[in-house]
Amino acid sequence: MTVSLEVTAGVGTIRLDRPPMNALDVATQDRLKELADEATARDDVRAVVIYGGEKVFAAGADIKEMQAMDHAAMVLRARDLQDAFTAVARIPKPVVAAVTGYALGGGCELALCADYRIAADNAKLGQPEILLGLIPGAGGTQRLSRLIGPSRAKDLIFTGRMVKSDEALQLGLVDRVVPAAEVYEQAHTWAAKLAQGPAIALRAAKESVDRGLEADIDTGLAIERTWFAALFATEDRERGMRSFVEEGPGKAKFV
Repeated sequence: MTVSLEVTAGVGTIRLDRPPMNALDVATQDRLKELADEATARDDVRAVVIYGGEKVFAAGADIKEMQAMDHAAMVLRARDLQDAFTAVARIPKPVVAAVTGYALGGGCELALCADYRIAADNAKLGQPEILLGLIPGAGGTQRLSRLIGPSRAKDLIFTGRMVKSDEALQLGLVDRVVPAAEVYEQAHTWAAKLAQGPAIALRAAKESVDRGLEADIDTGLAIERTWFAALFATEDRERGMRSFVEEGPGKAKFV
C-alpha cells in the first residue's frame, strides 16, 4: 500500500510510502481519503500524525500521470483530488504534519491540511505548480492564503519558489523546526499529549476555529457558543471542572 494507518496509544500515523519521492498519484490520493475517513471513524484514534518517512514528506503530484490527462479527464478528477485532501483537513481530531525533506505542490497542500506542522531543519516547502503552467489544485490557493495571508501566499504561488525551513517558520507556514532525526518523535509526542485530552472538546475547538474562519464573525461566534453550551452535557466537562475545584488545574483524567 502507498499509504498506511498504524495506531499506537491513541495516535494514528498516516504514513505515505511511495518511493522515491512519495509522488501523490491517483491511487495514493484515493487511499489517503480512505484512511482519513477511517481515522475519523475509529474511536481508538484520538490524534493523527501525517508522515512521509525520514527522507521526504511528499514531492507533489505524479507529473507523468497528470501529463497524460486532458481537460475532460481533469474535470472529472479535480473534485476527487480536492476531496482526498479535504478528508484529511476535516478529521475531527488534532492532526500534526511531520515534514521531512521536500513538501512541494500536493505535498505542501497535504501539510496545510494539518492543524500543526513540525518541520525538519532540512525541509523545503513550496507550491511550484506555476512552473508547469498550472496553479495549486488540492487546496493550496485557499488554505495557504488563510494560513500565512494572501500577499505571502501569492508570492509563493506566483513564483513557484521553494522556502527552507527557517523561512517557512518565519512565514508561519510551519510551527516548529527541529533536527531531522527528531521530526516524527516530536510530532508523535505532540499528538500523544492531545490524545489524552477531552475528545469532544477538542473536536469542538477545531470545528469552531476552522468553520469560523470560513464565515463572518457573527456566524463564527454562533458556532462557538453552540459548541460551548453543548459541552456542558459531556462527562469530560464534569470531570474537568470537578478536578479543577478539588485538585487544581491540569490534573483531570478524561474519558
